[in-house]
Amino acid sequence: MAQKVRTRYAPSPTGFQHIGGIRTALYAYLFAQKHNGKLILRIEDTDQKRYVEGAEEYIVESLKWLGINCNEGVRKGGNYGPYRQSERRDLYREYAYQLVEKGWAYFAFDTPEQLDAMRKRLSEKNAVVQQYNALTRMQMTNSLSLPLEQAIERMEKGERFVIRFKLPEDRDVVVKDEIRGDVVFNTTQMSDQILFKSDGWPTYHLANIVDDHLMKITHVIRGEEWLPSTPLHVLLYEAFEWEAPAFAHLPLLLNPNGKGKLSKRTGDKLGFPVFPLAWEHPTEDKSSDGYREMGFIKEAFVNFLAFLGWNPGTTQEIFSMKELVEAFSLDRVNKSGAKFDFDKAKWFNEQYLRNLSDEDLAEMVWDSKPDDVDCDTKIVSQLVGMMKERMTFPSDFWAGTQYFFNRPTAYDEKTIRKKWNDANKTHLEAIKNKLEGLQDYTADNIEKTIKSHIEKHELKFGDILLPFRLMLTGEKGGPSVFDIAAILGQAEVNERILEAFHKFDEIVVI
Repeated sequence: MAQKVRTRYAPSPTGFQHIGGIRTALYAYLFAQKHNGKLILRIEDTDQKRYVEGAEEYIVESLKWLGINCNEGVRKGGNYGPYRQSERRDLYREYAYQLVEKGWAYFAFDTPEQLDAMRKRLSEKNAVVQQYNALTRMQMTNSLSLPLEQAIERMEKGERFVIRFKLPEDRDVVVKDEIRGDVVFNTTQMSDQILFKSDGWPTYHLANIVDDHLMKITHVIRGEEWLPSTPLHVLLYEAFEWEAPAFAHLPLLLNPNGKGKLSKRTGDKLGFPVFPLAWEHPTEDKSSDGYREMGFIKEAFVNFLAFLGWNPGTTQEIFSMKELVEAFSLDRVNKSGAKFDFDKAKWFNEQYLRNLSDEDLAEMVWDSKPDDVDCDTKIVSQLVGMMKERMTFPSDFWAGTQYFFNRPTAYDEKTIRKKWNDANKTHLEAIKNKLEGLQDYTADNIEKTIKSHIEKHELKFGDILLPFRLMLTGEKGGPSVFDIAAILGQAEVNERILEAFHKFDEIVVI
């Protein structure tokens, strides 16, 4: 019986989570769900020097907001914990020493000065590969080049050492990648990586392999930047005599111009965030906006993320999470980098926003209400239906409806000078009087009254409706002016018309 699918998302809390990492989590989640498997959240915090306070909480909150539900892991529990590598520290030493005993690793005592001298020597000889490996290790200070007794004596005296992996000499290592096919690396182009540091902490390479094995991970889905490390990981599995998981390396997220990895600097320059949630660095003067705070609907953001490097092979673009699970497969993930398109992100948000019920949208809009706007939920509920086609974010509602809460104080003078004359003024005054006499002040009745007058006197619609709109809103465009008038109400419309008459006359001396 095949082993049940187990994927993992294993971020490092050395900073706040870039959306590239969140996309990795999404793909791992979709794959696990598709195969009735599990997603594990593991925090890889062995790099204590770069640890950022609050980063783990940020990761957990980001996944929660997007509905990426981990089955086990940090703050969830499970049978393979603990799920923070800092809480598994003693475990890694044991496995590092196992590799030494098997002949796959060795103790190295080289000082920083000795390492610099080695690189300088190789550079002066114009060596193609300038690193610690099969060609250089015997000239360095380690348990391979030293007599065994001397190496043991150094360790017993408390001399600092690291444990390095002993690469096979001139060997092709094949990485079988679920997205890219077979990728071949030769060990002459690799270095004897450190597996266990002198401070007693494992490096990523050792801790990652040990944890994936012990947590029974079947599929490692991660970013393309980890592909060069994978041949070492393949060799580590071989050294431990463990079965390796399947590997899938996702394409990079690129800047909108297709050049370079998507960066915060580019986002800041072009006006979009590269983080799911807003954050402030606890000790440095750094911060960033987030998609949640900008007003993105989480389902829209998930839909957008899914298409950054994957496509379903159909013309369908709008997917629920359930539909994404059903459609997702690693063989539809692209090999090449995915250009980030913020306009497309906004398009997805518009589609989801327009599909919301007026009731749900009104609730979201109310949550974004500016402090200086005085209104109640009733009018918001009245307005959202007519405004949703003009909104990208819930906050756009307030910019597009300010004239409902405040009478216009400025008007488009260029348009007024074109449309305000004795004839139009006379007709608008007549329309005002007719509207004042309406018994049933609805949008339909307002429209019939105004259009009837226009048609009766053979007027141009723009000569009447445009000044009428300006009188009510101060703006040339917007929702149906008849709907606006009905919502403002008979008394308010009458007062705005009278006020505009006076101001229009000041602008255009008739």
